[in-house]
Amino acid sequence: MTTFVESSERRELREAVARLGQKYGEAYFYAAAREGRKTTELWQEAAALGYLGVSIPEQYGGGGGEIGDLAAVLEELATAGCPLLLMVVSPAIVGTVIAQFGSDEQKQRWLPGLAEGTATYVFGITEPDAGSNTHQIATQARRDGDEWVLNGSKTYISGVDEASHVLVVARIGKRPSLFMVPVGTPGFTFRKIDMGLVAPEDQFTLFLDDVRLPADALIGSEEAGFDQLFAGLNPERIMAASSATGMARWALRKAVGYAGEREVWGVPIGAHQAISHPLAKLHVEIEAARLLTQKAAALHSAGHLKAAGEAANMAKYAAGEAVCAAVDQAIQTHGGNGLATEYGLVQALATSRLTRMAPVSREMALNFVAQFSLGLPRSY
Repeated sequence: MTTFVESSERRELREAVARLGQKYGEAYFYAAAREGRKTTELWQEAAALGYLGVSIPEQYGGGGGEIGDLAAVLEELATAGCPLLLMVVSPAIVGTVIAQFGSDEQKQRWLPGLAEGTATYVFGITEPDAGSNTHQIATQARRDGDEWVLNGSKTYISGVDEASHVLVVARIGKRPSLFMVPVGTPGFTFRKIDMGLVAPEDQFTLFLDDVRLPADALIGSEEAGFDQLFAGLNPERIMAASSATGMARWALRKAVGYAGEREVWGVPIGAHQAISHPLAKLHVEIEAARLLTQKAAALHSAGHLKAAGEAANMAKYAAGEAVCAAVDQAIQTHGGNGLATEYGLVQALATSRLTRMAPVSREMALNFVAQFSLGLPRSY
């Protein structure tokens, strides 16, 4: 792939979503976070317009598009200052896994709600002791007659309080499998984690104590193992990169606007290269991250999963670095005003920093590139 230009349909989708984002924007997003509300109005309107279900197959009420379409939706909302974190886990991860591995009955049961925006599902993989090593997942599932019984715990799981089900990764013997667990099932409890993030979505620790599920709670087969698990991780990285590049575009736009208007010694501060060059450099870095993300999405949709994995990890790394630099430089451009909450930048510091750690750390992304792209010996 030597060139890449998005289709006219994708560009039209971006323009339409950008208009929706402008209707809500950062003021709405920050007010929801400050008041402990969710971004329900934005979520529902995005769903009604078909944006949340754009990558869900048409026979289940979706748009029949690609992960790149869904990623474009999230990027444009983030650029407007109102990203929807649960887009990463609900339609992207859970929707992709169910569409690819679910039975006909499971698809009919769970996918239409995603397309309509009436159902929200989240993803439970991270564990306190496993970290980035998914091979060390300790949550276990065992058969008991016609039921499954799950025991274990998960941590840093987004949006459990907004979801009807959690797609939980548990082991059957030594192999990971995926289960749709209804929130509120006996034995399933969760506890909020106090975070320094300014966002409407919350993080939780989950506890599964003899959680009983029917046989059809298992998605796919017991033998699918890591192939099935990783089917949702490329979309996760693509979506995370899109959210980060959108946030970087948002921060850069604020910095450029301020640099063009703020005058010191008779000229706008943006006339000085000490201000303009860092912003120009950021524009280059953001565009590079966007192109990597679009390449990853195109490869994923074409079925080139190994190449998509490489591009998705590089995109996630590049986007995380770009957004951290963009928010930092935007604050620096604003001077003291950058730390005033009314300018909306200081609230983004922790969230931008999170992109270097989640959903995969930049170190693990670099490990992937070192091993698979460069052929270096594995270090872990």
